Amino acid sequence: MALDSRLPNFRSLTPPQRLRALAEAGIVPAADVDLLAKPGALPSAAADGMIENVIGTFELPLAVASNFRVNGKDVVVPMVVEEPSIVAAASYMAKLVRESGGFFTSSTPPLMRSQIQVIGVADPYGARQTILRARAELIELANGRDKVLVGLGGGCRDIEVHVFPDTPRGPMVVAHLIVDVRDAMGANTVNTMAEAVATKIEGITGGSVRLRILSNLADLRLARASLRVSPAVLATSEYSGERVIEGMLDAYTFAAVDPYRAATHNKGIMNGIDPIVVATGNDWRAVEAGAHAYAARSGHYTSLTTWERANNGDLIGTIEMPMPVGLVGGATKTHPLARVALKILQVSSAQELAEIIVAVGLAQNMGAMRALATEGIQRGHMALHARNIAVAAGAVGAEVDAIVKRMVEKRDVRMDLAVELLAQARK
Repeated sequence: MALDSRLPNFRSLTPPQRLRALAEAGIVPAADVDLLAKPGALPSAAADGMIENVIGTFELPLAVASNFRVNGKDVVVPMVVEEPSIVAAASYMAKLVRESGGFFTSSTPPLMRSQIQVIGVADPYGARQTILRARAELIELANGRDKVLVGLGGGCRDIEVHVFPDTPRGPMVVAHLIVDVRDAMGANTVNTMAEAVATKIEGITGGSVRLRILSNLADLRLARASLRVSPAVLATSEYSGERVIEGMLDAYTFAAVDPYRAATHNKGIMNGIDPIVVATGNDWRAVEAGAHAYAARSGHYTSLTTWERANNGDLIGTIEMPMPVGLVGGATKTHPLARVALKILQVSSAQELAEIIVAVGLAQNMGAMRALATEGIQRGHMALHARNIAVAAGAVGAEVDAIVKRMVEKRDVRMDLAVELLAQARK
C-alpha cells in the first residue's frame, strides 16, 4: 500500500488515536507502538551509556508533519520540538507545495573534512608541497584505520592543504582529509583518520601537529531542495497571491542584505531542520554550526534560501546547505525513539535523509515569510502559544480551549490575563 502523507483529520485526533492511525497505515511498525505510547522510552541504563553523570531523562514532544511529497514520494516527518506552530506551519506549507508536485531535491556525496594543524614550519608553502607529494601514502594510512568503511565504498578520497603564512602564532599549515563517510555522520571516522596521519605529516614537514579534528563546515556535503507554487495557491482571504509573493520577495531580500534579519530568517529555517535532526538522533549542534558558517562563507552573513519569481509569475524557492547527518553510529542506533523515527521516514541512505531535512527547512521558511508578508508572524503564533499560556496558568480540560478562545479574540496572550480569565471562568 502506497504511503499517503496527508493524514486526513489527524489534528482532531487524540495522541493515542494518532498513534493507532499511523500504525494502521503502516507508518509506525506495530512492534514500536507500545514504545511510543508510554513515557520513558529511553531506559536509564541506555541513557547512562550515552553520556556521563546521568541522573534521568528529559522528554520533548514528538510529533509528525504531514503532507510532504519529496521527489514524488510521500513522506511522514517525525519532529521533536517544544515550540508551538512549527509542525503546523511545515504541514500546511507542504500541503500548498503538494499541489505543484511537492519538493524536489538532490545532494552531493557524503564528504567530510578532517583538519590536521601543523605549526613550527619556516617554509609553509614548501611544507604544503611536501604533504601533497605524499598524498597517496597519506590516503593509504588514513584508509588503513577504517577497513569497514572502505569495504562499504567509502574512505579517504583526497587531501587539500591550506596555508596561513602570517598568523599571531606564526606560519600555519592545515591539511584537510576529504573522507566519504557513507551513511555515517562521520565525526569519529574522520577524527581517527586524522590521528593516523599526524605522525607522518610531522615527519615529512619537520613541523609539529597540534589539532587533529573534523570541521563542522561540511561544505562538500550539501543537500538541496526546491519548490514552486502559483500565486493562486498563496492567496488568502485578505491578500491576492501576487500581493503575497511581492511581500515574500521583499522579506527574502531583507534577509539577503541584512545580517540582523538573516539571523532570524535562518533561525526559522532551522526551526524545521533541527526537530528532525533531534528526532533521528543526529547532532543538531553540528548541523547548526555548519549552517551558519555556510551562510557567512562570502564574508557576509546572508539567507540560506533563495526566492524568486518565474516568468509565469510562480514563486520559486530553493535551499542549499551542509547537512552532515547519518543513519548509523551515535544516538541513531542507541536511542530507541531515534530508530523509530528513521523507520517512520523510510529512508535508505544518509543522503536521502539529508534531502528530506532541507525540504522541511524550506517549507518552514516559506511558512514564516508568508505569515510575515500577510497578517504578521504573531497572529499565526497566537492560538498555539495561547495554549501553552493557558496550561501554565492552571487551566485543564475544556478550560484550556475556553481561555485560548478569549485571549485570541482579545489578541492579547499574557500569563496575567490567562490567570484572570481562568479565575472568572471558575467563578
